[in-house]
Amino acid sequence: MELKGLLIEKKAAILSKWFDLILESYPSDTSTFLKKQKNQFANPVGHTISEGIEGLFDGLLKEVNSDSDGVSPFLDNIIRVRAIQDFTPSEAIGFIFLLKKVIRESLQREIREHQMYDELLRLESRIDDLVRSAFNVYMKCREQVYELKANEVKKMTFRLLQRANLVKEIQED
Repeated sequence: MELKGLLIEKKAAILSKWFDLILESYPSDTSTFLKKQKNQFANPVGHTISEGIEGLFDGLLKEVNSDSDGVSPFLDNIIRVRAIQDFTPSEAIGFIFLLKKVIRESLQREIREHQMYDELLRLESRIDDLVRSAFNVYMKCREQVYELKANEVKKMTFRLLQRANLVKEIQED
């Protein structure tokens, strides 16, 4: 038996546990809402996370490069949501590391019995690559947020100066 076969076999359980661990990073009332509300329009964050982790998991199983179009949109969607929330950088991307924990706990006995340590290490290396890509996406998102905030401050300042009649137009000669 291969690790990949076990991961496919236990995909639903692994994704469910991973989703629950991710939601634990939110305040309890938010976490409860995200777990219970299944409608994608009433709960876009929960839907984005659920859909995203499934895409990431499938990409890992297919051994898709973490920077490729097969995984990147899912990673981007989750990170964009977490980048604008009150998460530190490590908290925003740390949900990916939780997958290692879930896999080890879910497949511990099978990995030991079938000596799948090399396969597990290769999978964990791909997960680490995913974290590296996630950090790059996170930084781009945060740069955009700061740029938007800076532009808004500039606009507000300019409008205040205009109201105070402290802005003069430069005449061309």
